[in-house]
Amino acid sequence: MPAPADSFVVQLDGQPASGADLAPLAFAGYAHFTAMQVRGRQVRGLDLHLGRLRAASQTLFGQALPDDEIRARLRAAIQAGPADQSLTATLYSPAGEFTVAGPDARPRVLVRTGPPANGPAGPLALATVSHERLVPSIKHVGEAAKTYYLRQAAEDGYDDVAFVDRQGRLSEASIWNLAFWDGEAVVWPEAEMLVGTTMGIVQRQLARMGVPQRTRPIAPADVAGLQGAAVMNSWTPGIAVSRVAGIALPPADAFIERLHRAYQAEPLAAV
Repeated sequence: MPAPADSFVVQLDGQPASGADLAPLAFAGYAHFTAMQVRGRQVRGLDLHLGRLRAASQTLFGQALPDDEIRARLRAAIQAGPADQSLTATLYSPAGEFTVAGPDARPRVLVRTGPPANGPAGPLALATVSHERLVPSIKHVGEAAKTYYLRQAAEDGYDDVAFVDRQGRLSEASIWNLAFWDGEAVVWPEAEMLVGTTMGIVQRQLARMGVPQRTRPIAPADVAGLQGAAVMNSWTPGIAVSRVAGIALPPADAFIERLHRAYQAEPLAAV
């Protein structure tokens, strides 16, 4: 029987996870994951989620599970919950941390579901801080810096924080990708970062819609010359940003609406 909409489903390799299953993971931090919103038991950008998990597993573990196996684990958790839900799939090695695992240490799949989410209403004011994530192309666990800098930003009166790399370029925000509008095109920051699945969805649908897109270095001072900004992640394709550090940005409602329209153009697919 599906779980109530306000409860969580936690499964390990397709079966309910026990306390004994989860105990070794409570203090572990060598894993990667993907997060998605499920609507009507379907998801957008399934190919992007599978590709992310495949590539990250190869990098972290030296091997990846077949896509069909990953889909089966996702499907089992989705079917055990309500039609609309949030889902996080985490892959880890049973060899644990601080070891050099061999090919027999096959990755395992931990899936958690919970209530659906849409993100904050915004607009958000972003502080900036010099920070570069370890292996930024991977969505990995154990990133205390994200929460640390978020809390510092909140103490300073901001809603969240954006990262600036050693070259002085904006890269990403705490749990968000950044997008900007220059009045003619969507502008993506050029820097080492995690390319989010929502970002990938929006990019390919904007291309299909014929909306111009550019990628270029953006320093915090460059924000003054832009006409709008947004953050996006698995919760939402666009929340307006009203300020980056001390630079205010116009509302750019049409820009935010365009990001949402692009995301909605991506068809939902059964897992």
